Amino acid sequence: MLEIKDLTVEVGGKEILKDLTLHIERGEVHVLFGPNGCGKTTLLMSILGFPAYKIIHGHIIFKGVDITDLPTNERVKMGIGVAFQNPPRIRGVTLGDMVNIAQGRSEAVIDESVIALADKINIPAVFLRRDVNLGFSGGEVKKSEILQLMAQSPDFIMFDEPDSGVDVDNIELIGGIMCELLDRHKLPSKRKRAGLIITHSGFITRYIRADRAHVMLDGYIACSGMPDEITKNIMEEGFEKCVEKCSAR
Repeated sequence: MLEIKDLTVEVGGKEILKDLTLHIERGEVHVLFGPNGCGKTTLLMSILGFPAYKIIHGHIIFKGVDITDLPTNERVKMGIGVAFQNPPRIRGVTLGDMVNIAQGRSEAVIDESVIALADKINIPAVFLRRDVNLGFSGGEVKKSEILQLMAQSPDFIMFDEPDSGVDVDNIELIGGIMCELLDRHKLPSKRKRAGLIITHSGFITRYIRADRAHVMLDGYIACSGMPDEITKNIMEEGFEKCVEKCSAR
């Protein structure tokens, strides 16, 4: 589904990612841990193709196609979706409008199908007529992002800190929807989508099981392993000690 080969990326003239390599198969979910400032969000933005993230060398391959030089809108059309940690507030565009756009519909009518999607994630219909994320709480913003992904139904989904600023009840709800979006309710052989979860705390992994975990330090993936073991090592000893344990094997 996604292959990143020796990716080096600069932001504002500063090298952030350094020869990073990552391989995610169709049907897999990977979780990426790392301290603040290590390059996790830069990786996400580079996969999306945001112009401020300058690729110095390396390649991004999606579904067997080299998308390294493709604009963001073309990558999204190919089936890449994202739930941002801090998405923008958009005046003049309602959440209902965004759901219609994500579904490829031009009409601005909020019909029963849109209301049914919102109801699935406990978003009151009145929110569909409010400007995107304007005056939304932290949990409401997360649910707004998930709702847009549900409407888009992409093949590869990235979640940037989905457990940040969300209470326990909403994390469980969001985790359940993430499982559904990523085909985790299906047998492994039947899963068609793939995903990358970026998290600092790892709390979301209580609600959605990943196939593989990675630890990022200073712009590169320092170690990889089974999610339960990596999570346990991080919680008990921190990121650097976790990497040391992996390297000692």
